[in-house]
Amino acid sequence: MGWIVWTVLIPLALVAAGYGAFRYALATDAVGLLDAGDRLFRGESQIRTVARAHYGQDPAQKLEMVLPAGAKGPLPIVVFIHGGGWDSGDPCSYRFVARALAPHGYAVVLAGYRLYPHARYPAMLEDGAGALRWVADHAAAHGGDPSRIVLMGHSAGAYNAVMLALDRQWLGREGLSADALRGVVGLSGPYDFYPFDKPSSIHSFGEAADPQATQPVNHARGDAPPLLLLSGDGDTTVKPRNSLALAKAMTAAGEPTQAIILKGVNHTGMVMKLAQPFARDARVIDAVLPFLKRVTAPAGPAISAPVQARSR
Repeated sequence: MGWIVWTVLIPLALVAAGYGAFRYALATDAVGLLDAGDRLFRGESQIRTVARAHYGQDPAQKLEMVLPAGAKGPLPIVVFIHGGGWDSGDPCSYRFVARALAPHGYAVVLAGYRLYPHARYPAMLEDGAGALRWVADHAAAHGGDPSRIVLMGHSAGAYNAVMLALDRQWLGREGLSADALRGVVGLSGPYDFYPFDKPSSIHSFGEAADPQATQPVNHARGDAPPLLLLSGDGDTTVKPRNSLALAKAMTAAGEPTQAIILKGVNHTGMVMKLAQPFARDARVIDAVLPFLKRVTAPAGPAISAPVQARSR
């Protein structure tokens, strides 16, 4: 009977410990603990890390590339950019995003960028472009398909991802084509937040020469890659009006776009629903996966294709 007790109690203790870590992460926004709990629930057997690299001299200019275990590729690539108010965060803490997406057939790149106070706008966009330059140059050697790249980000990372897709200049400076991106997934992103009224935006954008040019809503264009904009009606950090405003501007510009507002979801809850055990609420992943499948399906030009000049 003793072995029966232990085979029951030990798994229950592990689950309880993991859930406790998640509750602490929920209370403190400690993403590293969120990732540790997800690893406890999911394990690492479904994924493998195929590359760790720096695309610049700063320690924050780093990335990781993850593939499904056993996959040979070439696989469509999701480049995930973390949040943290442009002043905190580490891509290594977001491996739960790779565990959520890679088993569905995607190569996942977790990309970091320089943070305040060491960097201000437009450093986060320059770094996003630098990370994509690395992807264009090296991802194929590790099993990714540079002709099928989707950007994805949460909060500040969603801002970075959307701006890289809408304002062509940032990728253009790296010799890349923003128009070759297959799509963008923005989770609880700030897209229309001028005038700057929070420490995070004041610190990172307050010295911008043209504040209006920092706003994604002012770069809406009808020939942009498709956008999936998710927000929660309980988000008081980045209010849903950001997604609604950008969707309206994109639609007016000729790219019909809908903001999806999830009931009862707050700011951190949006990304937490990609990690176990919170992924039992599958509304986020159930919106993301069909979008990824749709936009990465057909063949198209690689992001490193020559940049074509277009009128705005």
